[in-house]
Parts: sequence; C-alpha cells; structure tokens
Amino acid sequence: MSKKMNLKTTTMTLTKSKYYFEALDYFPFNLSECMDALNYALSYEPEDADSLCLMGRVYSEELKDYETAKKYFDEAMQSNIGNVNTPKYYIECLLNNEDYKEAEKLIAFALELKGIDKSEILNCLSLLQERKFEYKQALATLKEAKKFAYNRAALEIIEDREKLVKGKVTRTRIVKKAE
Repeated sequence: MSKKMNLKTTTMTLTKSKYYFEALDYFPFNLSECMDALNYALSYEPEDADSLCLMGRVYSEELKDYETAKKYFDEAMQSNIGNVNTPKYYIECLLNNEDYKEAEKLIAFALELKGIDKSEILNCLSLLQERKFEYKQALATLKEAKKFAYNRAALEIIEDREKLVKGKVTRTRIVKKAE
C-alpha cells in the first residue's frame, strides 16, 4: 500500500511540475496558456509555493491587480516560508502598491533567508529608499548590493540603478539651489 501511495504522490508531483514549467515557459508572453497551465498545476498541488508565486506575478506584473497578487504571494509564503523565489516578487508587488511598511518587513525577513539572492533583495531595498526620497541611503544600499552580485547581469542591473539614483540626487540639488 505504501509503495502504491508513493508512486501516486510522485506521479502527481511530476505532473504538477510539468504544468508549472509550462506556465513558466509561457509567462509573460502567452498569459492564456500560462494561466491554463498554472491552474492545472495548482489543481494537483494547491499549496505549491512556486505555482502560487507565479500566479501572484501574473496578477502583479501583468494585470496590475496588486491586492489579488498579494493574496497569492502571501499564500505562497505561508505554504513554504523558506522558498527563496517568492520574496523578491512579493516585495516588488508591495512597492508597486505603495505598501512600504510591509515591504520593509519582508525585506528584513528575506535578507535572513539562507540561499536568497541578497543583491536582488538589497536592490529592492534601494528602490524602497528611492521611493521614500532617501537617495543617499539608496546609493549606500546599492553599494552593498554590489558585494552580493555574483554575475555580470546582476552587477549591470545594480550599476544602472546607481546611475538613475545619482541622477536624481543631482537634479534634487539643482532644484533646491534654484529655489
């Protein structure tokens, strides 16, 4: 009986994974197929953190329905608190929805997660600081993020953000002098 149950569980997990990877492959270019595949994945495993996270991304990034997205992200976090994929996207959703206090708490939590990409989370923190017009703190945070950027693409993203924030610091000084 145990062997039969294990085989069924393995088959369901493989099927769920197949549909999750299909959804990931379709995202964001074919949302209709992505949603179909995600719904199948979630029908096999309703508490799968990665599938819930991707559903949150669909609502946050593509549909701009941040409240619905937050529900999916929250469910993903509750399902697997150690999942390193969810926090970055959840933080971005919170920032877009101007839920800055929630974002700050999630950033602090995410930075403690073992295996998470700290450069991405620190980049999110700099974005939070920028949105609060704390440009010097944002630049300091980006400098810290560079320490955790372990590939060229991550480093380029941080350097681009740094240029953007530096430009805002310069413009802010010019505006203040003109007044």
